[in-house]
Amino acid sequence: MEEYIRLLQKMIQTPSFSREELNVAAIIRDFLKSKNINFQTQDNNTWCKNDRWEEGKPVILLDSHIDTVKPAKGWTTDPFTPILEGDKLTGLGSNDAGAPLVTLMAIFIALNQEKELPYNLIYAATAEEEISGPHGMVSILSKLGKIDFALVGEPSGMEMAIAEKGLLVIDGTAHGKAGHAARNNGINAIYKALEDIKILKDFQFEKISDILGHVKISVTQINGGYQHNTIPDLCTFVIDVRTNEFYSNKEAFKILQGLVSSDLKQRSFRLNSSGIPLDHPVVIRAKEIGINCFGSPTTSDQAVIPCSSVKIGPGDSNRSHTADEYILLSEIENSFPVYLKLLKNLHLN
Repeated sequence: MEEYIRLLQKMIQTPSFSREELNVAAIIRDFLKSKNINFQTQDNNTWCKNDRWEEGKPVILLDSHIDTVKPAKGWTTDPFTPILEGDKLTGLGSNDAGAPLVTLMAIFIALNQEKELPYNLIYAATAEEEISGPHGMVSILSKLGKIDFALVGEPSGMEMAIAEKGLLVIDGTAHGKAGHAARNNGINAIYKALEDIKILKDFQFEKISDILGHVKISVTQINGGYQHNTIPDLCTFVIDVRTNEFYSNKEAFKILQGLVSSDLKQRSFRLNSSGIPLDHPVVIRAKEIGINCFGSPTTSDQAVIPCSSVKIGPGDSNRSHTADEYILLSEIENSFPVYLKLLKNLHLN
C-alpha cells in the first residue's frame, strides 16, 4: 500500500474544498493513467469500469469523495502539510475521506482484471460530498448506468454502516413587533423564537429505530436583534434534523411545522434516511467474516445513490472535520484485506 499512501500524502498537499477539487481530481486521474486504467470524467468527478466488464452481471459501485471541509480552528500544524510520525499521518482529509478513497482505489485495481468476478465493478472518486452538491455523485448517476449495490468509503473503523440517518436542515423565522427597549411595547421575536426552540428541545418523535435510534433535533444557529435599545421584530434560527427510516424528511418537516408558531422553511427534502435489508448478501457476508454492523448518525453519498448501499472504511468518524485530523497507516493497511475478503466471495444473485 506504499504507493497509495504516497498518493494520499500528495492529496493532502492539494487543497480540495467542495467545488474546488479540480487539482485533486487531476492527481487522481494521473495516478489512474500510471496504472493504465481507463476512466471517464465529468466536472471534478472521475470513474472507471473494470476491464473484464460483462453485460448481464450485477454491478457494484465503490465510491468515495475527494473534497474536504475547510480546516477547523485549532490546527497545531499546517493542514496541507502531511506529517508522518511513526504510524500516524496528519493532514486535512487524511481520515475523511482520503484513506477510504485510496484504499478502495487499490481494491478496484487489484480486482480490475479478475476473470471470475461474479459482478462488474465501478470505482468513483466524486466531488462535493461534504455539501451534497449538484455537481457531485448525483450528477453522474445517469452516466454510471444501473447499479445493484454500492459500497461507500467513509471512516468507520471498518465496521459496516447498514443504515444512516437522513439530514433535514430547516430555517426558522420568528416574527415580533419592534419597540423601544425602555418602554413596555413591542413583541420580542427572540423570546418567541426561544419558546419554539424549547418546544423543539423537548419534543421526541414517536417511532424509534432499532438500528438508528431516535430522530435527533438540534437547533444549531440563532440570530436576532440589531441594536441594544430596540425590541427585535425578527429572529432566525437553524434546525438540524437527523431522521430515521420511519420518517421521510417531508413527514418530519410537517410534524415540526405543526408544533411551533415560527415560520419554517426546508432547504431540501432529498437527503432521506437510507439502509439495506438485514438479509442482503453483503450483510450476511459481513457477519460471516466478523464485521460489526451498525446504524450511522451521519450522512454520506448513500443518501443520493438509488440502490442498496453500505458505508465502510478505514479511519474514525470522530476525527472527521476536527483540528489535527489524522489516519493511522496501519488502519489503511489492515483495511485492504478486509475489503478484499468482503468482496471476493460476494454473490448478489
